[in-house]
Amino acid sequence: MKPRLALTALVAICVANIAAAESLEKLADDFWTWRAKYAPFTGDDVNRMERPSGTRDWSRASIDSRHKGLEQFEARWKKIDPNGWPIPHQVDYKLIGSALSRVRWELDVNPRWKRDPNFYVEQTLTALAETLTIPAPYGEARSREILTRVENIPSILQQGSENLENPPAPFASVAIQNLDGIRERLRKMSSALIKSTTPNPENLNSACEQAADALEKFQRQLKENLPKLPQQTALGRDAYVWFLRNVALIPFAPEELLAMGRQEWNRAVAFETFEKNRKTDVPPLKIASDINGWIKDAAEKELQIRKFLEQRDILTVPDWVQHYTLRPTPEYLRALGFTENDDFTSPSRLKENCIRYVPEPSEKLGYFWRATAMDPRPITVHEGIPGHYFQLCLSWKHEDPIRRHYYDSGANEGIGFYAEEMMLQAGLFDDSPHTREIIYNFMRLRALRVEVDVKLALGEFTLEQAAKYFQKKVPMDEQTARQEAIAFTTGPGQAITYQIGKLQILKFLADARMQQGDKFNLRAFHDFLWKNGNVPIALQRWEYLGLAKNLP
Repeated sequence: MKPRLALTALVAICVANIAAAESLEKLADDFWTWRAKYAPFTGDDVNRMERPSGTRDWSRASIDSRHKGLEQFEARWKKIDPNGWPIPHQVDYKLIGSALSRVRWELDVNPRWKRDPNFYVEQTLTALAETLTIPAPYGEARSREILTRVENIPSILQQGSENLENPPAPFASVAIQNLDGIRERLRKMSSALIKSTTPNPENLNSACEQAADALEKFQRQLKENLPKLPQQTALGRDAYVWFLRNVALIPFAPEELLAMGRQEWNRAVAFETFEKNRKTDVPPLKIASDINGWIKDAAEKELQIRKFLEQRDILTVPDWVQHYTLRPTPEYLRALGFTENDDFTSPSRLKENCIRYVPEPSEKLGYFWRATAMDPRPITVHEGIPGHYFQLCLSWKHEDPIRRHYYDSGANEGIGFYAEEMMLQAGLFDDSPHTREIIYNFMRLRALRVEVDVKLALGEFTLEQAAKYFQKKVPMDEQTARQEAIAFTTGPGQAITYQIGKLQILKFLADARMQQGDKFNLRAFHDFLWKNGNVPIALQRWEYLGLAKNLP
């Protein structure tokens, strides 16, 4: 080929690639606008998104509309040919494929809308609680949205009653238990909100009473049907593998996941044992004596962690990133429950501090809060700086808009869990051997989650067996163990994300260190990892190192 013709052909290819990339960006923008309107609410905090105001609809007509919308997006995605694109653009293409697969998972593969009554608790009470995690006082727009979500509860529950098809009895039991005392809880919430919102108190109280009527009716229906419902909860191997391959983009079979989890559990138990065996004169950690002292201590230690990251050349912490703070739980959130009581802010609220609402310190606190009340650094590292809040802020400002969105928790939770041991090895907890014990016990829990998640999905564990397993093997309190088991029974694939994501990061780091040799820079590696923290680790590794092996 003559040079002029070769150059012309090359220009044509580049133009075609640019046009295709722009087409993908348009598809992504259209999809995420649609997704913000129709995505179901969950009890998780990492995947929260900014949504348009207004009512939600889970009627069969609305679900049919979701199916049609998904099919149109899938058709547009399949028409795009990413072959020959630069790797970063191919990564973006796979990300949109993951997002589309998650919708398919929600609608057809794991259709909680027709097999899990607790799904409708999430679409009503979790949706309400989520809007209350943003700190008060609430202006007119936010107050109107709060009232709208309360008023929306009866219609969603009626749609749920029509949609549910012989749900598993354990799922129904969970929903029944979650709704115990719901009228009094809503009344307490409404009373506590009056000082923080603008609606007429009579309107809010009336809406809460009607919501309570609907919720109690929903609970009664479940109780009446409970003896006739099946016991089987597992989705099965095929569905689980489909999730791993298409949504999470994890290149491992269930048996490999089990082996990885077991090996890490052994390591965690051994390291926790080594730590406990150290001869030390350091007295045991004590639970904070009061909530104000706890909050002040956490704020001081958050600043120390930021300074530690910079001084040790571990990770760049831009000045524009605000702070991870603790705050007493407001009564309206305490009364309601139903979600993670925190606020990581959002893309339009980057100038606001992140808030974790905490209970009053006491000896009766559950597993995580007891540890946090003794030393707030472990949860700050996982959730705040350098964990979820920090990662989400960096990702929300990514120059590539496709990477600003949540795809799967494997990267997000993997980074949060990786940060814990990374900071331990870097020396953050050298002053506190008992805090190091906490970190190793957290490691034990996250490793166990892999085994529980896989066995629940494959039908080798029941919900009750999973709860007892956590209670015995971590060990942890009964209530926290049951909460863990419930979450992982109804949402397969989430519990593995901490441990498997962390192991993928460790391999990614090792591969980068071996490939780059003396040129490897830990801060540069971490800056890339955190900035792209919404991108599954296998795809990050491909982009950073050009290694396509082990792609799902």
